Amino acid sequence: MQPPKIKGLYHYSFPCRDGEETRHFYEDILGLPLVACMMSDKVPSTGEEKPYAHFFFEMGDGSYIAFFDLGENQMPEPSPNTPGWVMHFAVEVASVAEVEAMGERLKASGVSVTPVVDHHFIKSIYFFDPNGLRLEVTARVDEPGYLEEQAREAHDVLKAWGAKKAKLLANA
Repeated sequence: MQPPKIKGLYHYSFPCRDGEETRHFYEDILGLPLVACMMSDKVPSTGEEKPYAHFFFEMGDGSYIAFFDLGENQMPEPSPNTPGWVMHFAVEVASVAEVEAMGERLKASGVSVTPVVDHHFIKSIYFFDPNGLRLEVTARVDEPGYLEEQAREAHDVLKAWGAKKAKLLANA
């Protein structure tokens, strides 16, 4: 039996240190409107007693980035076994000019931003939100047919990575 087709991203949630600090960053700087906020003293999925606020910022495609303020004013801790550049959330804008404009807007707000990185199929900037979440703002620059070619090669490339990884682990 085939699984149901996943339609798209509904939301991605991350913890935050302070709800208002996070709202300012996402709404006032990045321009994502705050569209929902709910408070509860109990976690619906587990029944755990834990006061929190859960709030959502809407992206242009109708998906959301959401946050939990757990009321403790603690920064989320990074994964101890993962480099800081690995875990990130990427959002897309319409053009490289918009990537650059967002970079300038962020810098004007005191946010440290990488120069535009050319990945050959996208161009991106990277920065951290107030909670330590690494974000990427990107625009597609791929040639026609690029994604179809990648799809045709993906399984073979993953298999080659598995062989390379086995050698790396054997030599570690």
